[in-house]
Amino acid sequence: MEIFGDIKNYDWGKLGGESEVVKLVQLNDDSFVVDNKKPYSELWMGDHVSGPSKVKATGESLGEFIQKDLKGNIGGQAKLPFLFKVLSIRKALSIQVHPNKSEAERLHSLYPDIYKDANHKPEIAIALTPFLALCDFRPHGEIYQLLKSHNELVELLGSGNIDLINSNGADGLKMCYSKLMKCDDTSIRKCIDSLTDKFKNDNSKLAEVFNQIQKDFPYDVGSLSLFFLNLIEMKPGQSIYLAAKIPHAYLFGDCIECMSCSDNVVRAGLTPKFKDVENLLSMLIYDGRNANEILFKPEMIDEKHQFTSLFRPPIDDFAVAKVEIPQSVKDYEIVNSKFGSIILVISGSAIMSASGMETLNIKRGSIIFVPSSVGPSLKLSNIENNLICYQAMYNDF
Repeated sequence: MEIFGDIKNYDWGKLGGESEVVKLVQLNDDSFVVDNKKPYSELWMGDHVSGPSKVKATGESLGEFIQKDLKGNIGGQAKLPFLFKVLSIRKALSIQVHPNKSEAERLHSLYPDIYKDANHKPEIAIALTPFLALCDFRPHGEIYQLLKSHNELVELLGSGNIDLINSNGADGLKMCYSKLMKCDDTSIRKCIDSLTDKFKNDNSKLAEVFNQIQKDFPYDVGSLSLFFLNLIEMKPGQSIYLAAKIPHAYLFGDCIECMSCSDNVVRAGLTPKFKDVENLLSMLIYDGRNANEILFKPEMIDEKHQFTSLFRPPIDDFAVAKVEIPQSVKDYEIVNSKFGSIILVISGSAIMSASGMETLNIKRGSIIFVPSSVGPSLKLSNIENNLICYQAMYNDF
């Protein structure tokens, strides 16, 4: 069954026809009219109450459709446990962390107007274009060296506090990062002004990103997290998995994202929204990792599905399959979860068929909801132009 995604227009999205969201929506919805001055940030695919997809044939919300036959559509679950997205990012999203389930329950109980549900929000991002992100703390020694190499940061944080990163490991990093996030505005402004002068003629990636963030978020303390967090440059097809307690921020590019159904985000920088510094600092993991340890690698399901790469995080809520079939292959089978799945076609075309489902002509931009009643496999035939699609589903492998 073909569906329309729900479009979001958050300020950080790419503008008009530059957005991958627009490029995909235009191919799926003949009635869509783009405004080239407007940001198009996200395309939501799922039954999330804040932006449910719609059934293409009837205009009915996907959530309403699913509720009519929970057993046949999603195997008896109350709702889809995941939300599938395309993100198109022009400027940085907030420095943030997601709570685990127990923390989410606590925050929702204490601050229901801010944290509006009690679920966790792990997510995976798979790059569609060159993609830039901050993710997790750098190794302690690397942070120490980076901070010590800039007198502006030594003056702001104190040489003794920076030394704690070397001597006390995670505890020292927590103390030093907490010092940063609680610094007064005047001290932050002075430090950023000095770094801005220093980086005027610096061609490093760090300086480039720092300068861009200052342009978009002047004097925001979040820009100084660049010296603490890994700067990850992802190529198309590469992925990161963002578990609970991992600090991160997407900076630029287009990606596939899949996440547990939740709106729980604890922010502390690069945002006009509420900053919850104390809760963020209390829940972060301060161990540190090398950048090359962070990329999340897929696995093959089995030899029969040799053109399917499965991104399978260590949670039940979701997994994402990337199906990439060369034009030389004319027929192929893909799996379907016992709880149903959603498929987005990124390139190429094919005919999709299965028992209990109408035969569909799918192409770039097509979004398909596959009910659980269809069974464990779908057939693709008449494959043309190197078919690539992403499939979100429950992690029941």
